[in-house]
Amino acid sequence: MTDRATTTRVIYLGGLGRSGTTLLERLLGELPGVAALGEVVHLWERGVLAEELCGCGVPFPACAFWRQVGERAFGGWTSWLAEQVLALRRRVDRTRRIARIGHRDLAEYARAYQLIYDATGARVVIDSSKHASLACCLVTSGVDVCVVHMVRDPRAVAHSWSRTVERPEDGRPMTRWGPARTAMHWTAQNAALELLAGRGACVTTVRYEDLLAAPERTLKVLAHELGLGAGPEFPFVKGRTAWLGPSHTVSGNPMRFHVGRVELRRDDSWVRGLPDGDRRLVNALTWPLRARYGYWGSAA
Repeated sequence: MTDRATTTRVIYLGGLGRSGTTLLERLLGELPGVAALGEVVHLWERGVLAEELCGCGVPFPACAFWRQVGERAFGGWTSWLAEQVLALRRRVDRTRRIARIGHRDLAEYARAYQLIYDATGARVVIDSSKHASLACCLVTSGVDVCVVHMVRDPRAVAHSWSRTVERPEDGRPMTRWGPARTAMHWTAQNAALELLAGRGACVTTVRYEDLLAAPERTLKVLAHELGLGAGPEFPFVKGRTAWLGPSHTVSGNPMRFHVGRVELRRDDSWVRGLPDGDRRLVNALTWPLRARYGYWGSAA
């Protein structure tokens, strides 16, 4: 088991994609001593093997931050290492295993992540990998992790997944899902994250809508719950505006590249843009979790 007294603390952002995790990660990553790492679960394939861009704008192998992390953790990044961890992931890291996550390779798989976290030299790191299964692997292996469960109205999520968004790395369109697939994934991921508290995990739930309604207040409450200080200040947030510096995120949506001013306004385009038939389908497939999180009316 990992020694909690000597390792980096991990804030793990969980939830289905398009739920606001990238925004929350960027905001928390502005706090002193906190390093936002992006979706570390994709580091092996997209960073090491595909050499995609770091959030700072340079290819992963050329990023001084990640080069130093790789040297400290593994003696350097190699294709062999990435393939080994990806093979472990295929054997261990599966949502269906959450109820009984035990696997002979679990400790080796989780240790690869712990080595990365510790090698950053940060007091606290944020991993926005989202997947409940990886969170469960880390918790079960004794990693000092607190899960922030990010939820968003499933109708808004379904509308977002239906839109065409270009990947800034290569200009190709990001994956698109239909409403039925999005609703089923929304239910599966959120239900799986709900199970983590029963496994002894520290879990805090944040709604996308609440974060955008009162950014500074929501961040202060969350930071306190995460043990980031009795009352940390957020000077980079003023009302509905935030200022973001460069980050070293290895994967995530296009917002991970944004530097400078960003308006903190929720996207409710689904209210007019989601067809009635799709809305009824999503409503049916996401009940009762949708009600549990307070998404009753036309817009929460």
